[in-house]
Amino acid sequence: MTIVSVPYHLDERLPEPGLPLPSDATTVEIPLLDGDVWQRLGALYSVAVDEVARVAGRGEVPTVVSGDCMVSLAVLAGLQRAGTDAAIVWFDAHGDVQTVETTESGYVGGMPLRIAVGYRPELIADRLGLRPLPENRALLVDARDLDDAEAEYLATSDIARCEVDEITEAVLPDGPLLLHIDLDVIHAAELPGMSFPVGGGPTRSAVLTAIRRILSTGRVRAFDVACTWRPDDQHGEARARILADLVAASEAPH
Repeated sequence: MTIVSVPYHLDERLPEPGLPLPSDATTVEIPLLDGDVWQRLGALYSVAVDEVARVAGRGEVPTVVSGDCMVSLAVLAGLQRAGTDAAIVWFDAHGDVQTVETTESGYVGGMPLRIAVGYRPELIADRLGLRPLPENRALLVDARDLDDAEAEYLATSDIARCEVDEITEAVLPDGPLLLHIDLDVIHAAELPGMSFPVGGGPTRSAVLTAIRRILSTGRVRAFDVACTWRPDDQHGEARARILADLVAASEAPH
């Protein structure tokens, strides 16, 4: 198992120690030139695509840890480059199916799942060599906080949905999997300091149980962890503990 750290929230470098990971993690970091957010992310994620493809190409399962969900696009593209046509299982408190046209905040970090299934490939997918994923090969887990536009889209799309406690092998997409988790899916009382906290939600234990259940299928080809928390020194122990638990789960024999 290889840990790949992408210590950015979108195109902004996280302050140290933004991601409390083992010292042997491979870090993706480059000087970002001027340009819009899509150009800057395209440059950064192109390097991440290379790294994921390199690790997956030698038969290992990369665990990619970053400060946002957008890196999942690089992970999916890296798997595709390595010859793996992976479906997505997406744990998140949010839907992440916004578009440039529907977002009220302008936050591009709310768009990655929509981009993965083919929305406006010229924004970044084309830069990464990312082929669109059919909607029926995506499973959205939890997503308890949806804007109206997201709810309308999901009501007519082929993206499957379930709750954390409904995870079984029967509900998973067929074939190899990219397992993505935004840590804000966990109840905010158990993991405080998130950038976009949402009330309610599953416990840390329930999420870890579901993640382990998916990993135990032996079909996960990459594990993508989004640490969407605010930089601070107050919650370091809780953050380190959840990352250690997730890394340990990914390292366990499957």
